[in-house]
Amino acid sequence: MTIQVAVAGASGYVGGELLRLIAAHPMLDLGNVTANTNAGERLGKFHPHIPEFKDRVLMETSVENLSGHEVVFLALPHTKSAQLAESMPLHTMILDCGADFRLQSAEAWEAYYGTPHAGSWPYGLPELTLADGGKLRGRLREARRIAVPGCNVTAVSLALAPGLTAGLIEPEEVVSVLSVGSSGAGRALRADLLASELSGSARAYGVGGVHRHIPEIEQNLMLASGKHASVSFTPVLVPMSRGILAVNTVKIGSRFSLEYLREIYLDAYQDESFIQVLDEGEFPSTGAVLGSNNVQIGLSFDEHAGRAVIVSAIDNLVKGTAGAAIQSMNIALGLTEQTGLTNVGVAP
Repeated sequence: MTIQVAVAGASGYVGGELLRLIAAHPMLDLGNVTANTNAGERLGKFHPHIPEFKDRVLMETSVENLSGHEVVFLALPHTKSAQLAESMPLHTMILDCGADFRLQSAEAWEAYYGTPHAGSWPYGLPELTLADGGKLRGRLREARRIAVPGCNVTAVSLALAPGLTAGLIEPEEVVSVLSVGSSGAGRALRADLLASELSGSARAYGVGGVHRHIPEIEQNLMLASGKHASVSFTPVLVPMSRGILAVNTVKIGSRFSLEYLREIYLDAYQDESFIQVLDEGEFPSTGAVLGSNNVQIGLSFDEHAGRAVIVSAIDNLVKGTAGAAIQSMNIALGLTEQTGLTNVGVAP
């Protein structure tokens, strides 16, 4: 049995990563691929590393070209997915890799995106621990609409969730500084974020509480802790093509000890194929997760400042977006969760 899938926004970075994973998935058969300004071009122009699909021609992104597939992946700019999804058949499974359906709060959406809120869909972060018990995985089974998390959000949320759920760390006054590869800013980079400007340099962006991933991170921290959450979040674009290294500094709870924190994380993630808690004194690097659907997490305690420091690394295009979409789709379709995905990285 094969499942026919379509990819909208197939010429972009996320679209290309979806195509790479689809090519490796034994149950998926690629149908239509679409784009906006690149419609009419061959896929090989944008993704020569996927020779299997190089002669496919990009069609115009429309309801007509996407309907008729069992699964549709939307890799579109923010606010564009809602327009399409509203007219798509209800029986079609849609996974939105944009932000349109991630936020539950209409107020938060309108404050950060400046457009009317389109609603919220089941959220594709299966490993997230929940304050009321279990993990988000249970909400994805048989879902027909899934909102894929933001890449930065995944790095922060999975790094902090078990400690928050156990009450060992606090969800307020979280400080997260992320080193992000240039692909995290998308294919249509601003002039000040061009690769030539980044060579040998690093640059903070979305500084001062304005980055759109902030309300999504806080939403997840509240789900994990059951308490109000606040985060000071700063991404830093660094001269690497892909990857996120998140350094999260958090207040500790009254029952905190580093040994107990480690026990909590090992217990929470022991059965997760795509999350590794590193040994004491070890911390992740982006090179170790490159090309994989993995999250690696290192735990420490800054005794001088009285804060826990939790470091995580992901590949922003795999676990950060496309891999999360495939993983969530597998769960919703009742497939083995790991199908078509790998926890083995590639040499950087």
